[in-house]
Amino acid sequence: LMALNPYVSLPTLIDRELVLYDSRVIIEYLDERYPHPPLMPVSPVDRAKLRLGLATLERDIVEPAVALDLVIGTRAENAQKKKLKSILTSSADLFSVQPYFLSNDFTIVDCVIAPILWRLDLFGIEVTKTLEPINSYMERIFSRTAFKESLTEDEEEMRSG
Repeated sequence: LMALNPYVSLPTLIDRELVLYDSRVIIEYLDERYPHPPLMPVSPVDRAKLRLGLATLERDIVEPAVALDLVIGTRAENAQKKKLKSILTSSADLFSVQPYFLSNDFTIVDCVIAPILWRLDLFGIEVTKTLEPINSYMERIFSRTAFKESLTEDEEEMRSG
């Protein structure tokens, strides 16, 4: 990773000779490289709204989840776990507004948030009654064939064992 990415950061995407290491650039690349079905809206206004939502999601949920992943097994783990659970609890109702995250259609936002929700067991975050809208959302996303096919062997074991 250090040889490929000057920031040594995640995510990093390697596609043939191309190396991308900014999540927004990766998302737009994937949507343009594999346009059907589209992961972003066609309308410029809707695309801008989605990009703003992604930036908020990255700051509010992705960054705390990555921080928690980095401190598992250390003293800082409990504080990071509480932070992520608090964020999820305060946003739980957003998961039930529409079939997908704030949309009637599956979008790139769902692709960003699903891996974090998949890891809740690993993070030691129990989906309690206050997180029920998230649980229902997870069932919809995790039952998708494409989601199942995207899991690595390690990811499959996270929830099976």
